[in-house]
Amino acid sequence: MFDPQQPLSVFGERLTELGWVTDLWVGGSLATGDYIPGVSDMDLVALVDGEVDAARQSDLSVIHAVLDAGVAAGADLGCVYMDARLVEVAGAKHPTWTHGALVNRTLSGISRAELVRHGRAHFGRPPATVLRAMSDGDVRQAAQAEVCGYWAWASRRPAMWLDPVIADLGLTAMARGRYALTTGRLLTKSEAIEHARAPRWLVDQLRARRHGDQVESPRLHTAWIALRDCRRTVMWARTVGSS
Repeated sequence: MFDPQQPLSVFGERLTELGWVTDLWVGGSLATGDYIPGVSDMDLVALVDGEVDAARQSDLSVIHAVLDAGVAAGADLGCVYMDARLVEVAGAKHPTWTHGALVNRTLSGISRAELVRHGRAHFGRPPATVLRAMSDGDVRQAAQAEVCGYWAWASRRPAMWLDPVIADLGLTAMARGRYALTTGRLLTKSEAIEHARAPRWLVDQLRARRHGDQVESPRLHTAWIALRDCRRTVMWARTVGSS
């Protein structure tokens, strides 16, 4: 069975050797105990002592390419590289390795909440000692921003939902968003499946895929269920956010 600690250890060693990465944080399912080999991504955040300029990006691309072709093959190891000076700058974009490429992305409020509440340091300081605390109200605000931001955008693009990965992700993301907006707390992806607004047969299939089983759902029907749920959740979240 795949052990995520092996690529994490090698990755941590490579970053330490660079000399300018001060902290490496473990978030997402690895931090919450919901990690499933072959299914889950490895969601990491690294703090850097300055700008991740072109030279540094080149170094990182080489490290990731070697790991993706070797010890981290199939692990979907991704990492956000944050200039320590921009940690609390809202909307700041950070170089992010994801799916084989280095792109610029923000660190979402939900990702921050996961780090503060559940994250741990592979090396360096624990994330909760660096990032500001997030109250239940902060989590609600972050969830509202995510649902009414990216997912509102996605809800206007029906063709996206024909991708089974997007359909599954949307159903679990909407369940997590509704729960966070209602309670101010976070659900894991596995927990979210049990809150998905979908027929029982589809929930059963979502659960099976989450456990690594090769189960297919009817593509068009699933896309419609997931898209409809997204649109309804976006409309509800906008009302909650304006109340």
